[in-house]
Amino acid sequence: MIELQDGTPEHVVVATASGTVTAQDYEHTLMPAVNRATGDDERARLMYVLGADFDGYDGEAALDDLRLGMHHWADFAKIALVTDHASWRVATRAMGFLMPGEVRVFDLAAADEARDWLLD
Repeated sequence: MIELQDGTPEHVVVATASGTVTAQDYEHTLMPAVNRATGDDERARLMYVLGADFDGYDGEAALDDLRLGMHHWADFAKIALVTDHASWRVATRAMGFLMPGEVRVFDLAAADEARDWLLD
């Protein structure tokens, strides 16, 4: 499941993933939010929280994640991944340098710091 935080600025998406993320979560929640945030010339900012209860993606959601990243490749000024899941932290650090915007990884305990960085 993906849930969006309400009350964020227009170009900011704060999403929390829990359990198993499905293609429907991407199609009905995350993709529309990212499309709205990247709708004009200003680059968007994304904070993506993979909570302690995050189990991963189903196969189709993994493809949707790839499609979303490719479609909006240069549309993000900043991306903050907030998680204690070691494999996602390592993968993001390994691939983050390829992104045109800034990518940082934060521990769950540092979620407030991540949000402050994202909005700065």
